[in-house]
Amino acid sequence: MEKIELIAATRKVLGKKVRALRRGGIIPVHLFGQDVKPTPLQCDALDLKHVISKAGKTHLVDLKVDKLKKVTKVVAREIQRDPIKGKLLHVDFYKVRMTDNIKVDVPIVLLGEPPALKVKGNMLMRELDSITIECLPDGIPDHIEIDISVLEEAHQAILVGDIVPPQGVTIITDSEHDVARIGTVRLSAADAEEEAAEAAKAAEAAEAAETAETDETAEANQE
Repeated sequence: MEKIELIAATRKVLGKKVRALRRGGIIPVHLFGQDVKPTPLQCDALDLKHVISKAGKTHLVDLKVDKLKKVTKVVAREIQRDPIKGKLLHVDFYKVRMTDNIKVDVPIVLLGEPPALKVKGNMLMRELDSITIECLPDGIPDHIEIDISVLEEAHQAILVGDIVPPQGVTIITDSEHDVARIGTVRLSAADAEEEAAEAAKAAEAAEAAETAETDETAEANQE
């Protein structure tokens, strides 16, 4: 992936006064981490929005402070948004050391269609949107893919422990935690009757097919 760069400036405006910065198109950010003194910074709102949309919390960002040539490798640790308008309010950046593992939350992407959903009354229950992993900063995956087409029956679940992580990645989230499972909803009497009728019809069709196959086999043996 291409390098993601962000220019920041040292921030002197603190506390409630940062509202004035936001009105002027500037977003307060904060830099912290190992080997760095916690530092209040500020970024252009449009630049920061663009960087966060590309990097999220899983991609490295080359942070340049006060137009210095020195680059600080960071990841976004906390992203605060307005709960109503969704606008960026504040971002915490964590300085990383490329030789040290870090813990990050990575989004989960569900793939496939569970056969269990073909049964009326079954529904997919998603229990986790992300999992916590540990790895080197340059080995953070964009996301973790999980195939849910293996869910064939009601109450069947995929656990965190079922996930095979990429090489170099360790999953920290409890292995017994459900990622996704097939739940059920109570059917009305009419729906239950309809489901029973469909099941009976399917059974009859299967029996008829089996009988036809037996007859064909018998005829072939007679010949």
